[in-house]
Amino acid sequence: MAEMSLGIVETRGYVGLIEASDAMVKAANVKVIKYEKVGGGRLAIAVAGDVGAVRVAVEAGVEAGKRSGDVWATVIANPTPDLSKFLSLTGGGE
Repeated sequence: MAEMSLGIVETRGYVGLIEASDAMVKAANVKVIKYEKVGGGRLAIAVAGDVGAVRVAVEAGVEAGKRSGDVWATVIANPTPDLSKFLSLTGGGE
């Protein structure tokens, strides 16, 4: 089984987050595992899946989110259990 990877997309504003989230789950086989209000009008969504799917999903999410404003994103392949615990992540590719 492939290692779980984590993708995070952060947007400024709710509309951008919804657009990014929709594009991410339509583009690849990923699971939404967490949504968070970051502050200052920023919101983030985290998805999990195999590294290839997460990369495709994040790319799609960034492109969709850009239509509504600022977007930041990252992909973390095989995050350590300590990082997952620190971020309070649940679900994903077990």
